[in-house]
Amino acid sequence: MTNPAPALPAGFGSRPLLESDHLPVLAAVGEWWGTPQAPELGLLLPRLFFQHFTVLSEVVEVTDDAGSPRLAAFLIAFQSATHPDRVYIHFVGVDPQWRGRGIAAGLYERLFSAARALGCTRVDAITSPANRGSQAFHAALGFTAHGDQQIEGVAAYADYDGPGHARVALTRTLD
Repeated sequence: MTNPAPALPAGFGSRPLLESDHLPVLAAVGEWWGTPQAPELGLLLPRLFFQHFTVLSEVVEVTDDAGSPRLAAFLIAFQSATHPDRVYIHFVGVDPQWRGRGIAAGLYERLFSAARALGCTRVDAITSPANRGSQAFHAALGFTAHGDQQIEGVAAYADYDGPGHARVALTRTLD
């Protein structure tokens, strides 16, 4: 038996990802990562994810002082068409001011629950070898990191996302 997903902190709410979230998410990621005009964000998060991969994707909003919702976090994931027993987490982000409050863990736990309901037994993701925070976060949630060589001191796959773009593969089995 699994535990229910952790509740979000007061003032936060979640909802399904919508196509209209595309540009706000791109803007937020640019702000959160300090790369507001980075053209590669559109390549990493094209509109198609907001049109065709919303079943398992979610946003978290916080109510601002004026009572309006503001993006606080998001998770984009989908069930694999090639391996229907797997879910792939494509991108996740949390506004830096809200990190460390369990929001990302709550997003993941809700995803795990939804994946189980679809009959999935595995969740996959990737991160960069340099992103030690992501690696630690995923390890704390039960993901195993793997690769075929040591890159920047961790197991990773060289050229995973093209020449010079090594990635650490992350896998979690769902019980």
